Amino acid sequence: MNLYPALTQYVNTLNLAEIPLERRAILQKLVDYLKRQISLKKNSALNFICTHNSRRSHLAQVWAQAMAHYYQHPTVSCFSGGTEATALYPQIANTLGAVGFDIALLSDGNNPIYQIKYGSTCMPIISFSKTYDHSFNPSSEFAAIMVCDAAAEACPIVEHAEVRLSITYEDPKRADYRQDKAVHYETRSRQIATELKWVFSQL
Repeated sequence: MNLYPALTQYVNTLNLAEIPLERRAILQKLVDYLKRQISLKKNSALNFICTHNSRRSHLAQVWAQAMAHYYQHPTVSCFSGGTEATALYPQIANTLGAVGFDIALLSDGNNPIYQIKYGSTCMPIISFSKTYDHSFNPSSEFAAIMVCDAAAEACPIVEHAEVRLSITYEDPKRADYRQDKAVHYETRSRQIATELKWVFSQL
């Protein structure tokens, strides 16, 4: 597994029994896709899509990549994008850094670029806001995973995707002006981490 020690400790606290049956039914579609790819000895590219590629899609991408590594599935590569590009919201980087990811700001500006590492020997994730069809993302043979309802409605069809799945999450943005903002972001991050841990534990 070889995640950073603090991150491994956090992942080990995630309780899969907390996931309701109705959520498992939704997640099972992603499990089935990954199992099919494995049986065909094919690489898997997962593109997590949200409206602005600023919060949930980044959380899903980073956690999916970390869990793929944790469960030793090196043929899985994870990406994220939006129906439009904005910027990665800083609290996302703060939330991931607080549980053990190594976060480095590579470039500042209107759309900052972050390097996110989950293990000392792992290739870093380069995170910035972009559209789902950006050249940084796969252009064919990928799974499009919609993580917000607005994106799911805006993109009934994702061109060149092998499969389109809907695994939506409540937007932590609603807590942006609350004093307990960090708690709300950690709650959403933990939910996404727990559910993706379950997905990869089933392979």
